[in-house]
Amino acid sequence: MILSVDGLSFSYRGVPVLEDVTFRLEEGEMAALLGPNGTGKTTLLRTINGILRPRGGSVLMESKDALKCSPAERSRFFGYVPQRGDPVRLTVFDAVLLGRRPHLGWSVEHRDLEKVESALASLSLERFALRYLDELSGGEFQKVLLARALVQEPRVLLLDEPTSSLDLRNQLDMLATLKKVVKGHNVAALLSLHDLNTAFR
Repeated sequence: MILSVDGLSFSYRGVPVLEDVTFRLEEGEMAALLGPNGTGKTTLLRTINGILRPRGGSVLMESKDALKCSPAERSRFFGYVPQRGDPVRLTVFDAVLLGRRPHLGWSVEHRDLEKVESALASLSLERFALRYLDELSGGEFQKVLLARALVQEPRVLLLDEPTSSLDLRNQLDMLATLKKVVKGHNVAALLSLHDLNTAFR
C-alpha cells in the first residue's frame, strides 16, 4: 500500500469540512475525487500533503506517519500540483528545476539538470524549455506543473483540478498524459475533478 488515509477529518474555524475520510491507493493506480466546487476536495489534498493539519485521523506514506514526517520528507513523497495560478516570468526549464528543491544541496548538480531534461522529454515539452511560463497555453502550462512535480521523484501525485480552464481536447490530452505518467513512473495519483464526464474518460 503506497498511501493509506484513515478517518481523516478537518475543520475550519470550528466548521467541519472533512469527516472520517478513508481510502487506499496502490502503485500504478489513479483515483479521482469528484464533487462540485466548495465540497472540500482541495482541502483534502492539502491535508494529505501536510499543508493543513487534520483534526483527526492518519495519513500513512507507505509505513510512515505523514504527520510525524518533516516537510522535506513529505515533499519527496508527494508531488503536489495546485490549481492553476498566474504564470510568473520564469522559463519552463527553471520552473521545473524548482521541483528539485527537496533534493538539492548547496548547488544544482548535473543529476538535477538531467532529471529536468528527462521530465520535459517525457511530457514532450523539450521545445518549450526556454520559453517563459506566461507565453504558454493553458494545456502547456498544466504539463509544466506536472513536470515540476515529477522531478521531485514522488511516490504519489496530488493534482488539484488539473483539467480546469482547459478545453475538451486539452482535458483529454492531460488525462491521457497522467495515465502514461502513472504507469511509466510507477507512482500513484489522486486528482480532484468537478466534472463527472471528465472523470469517466
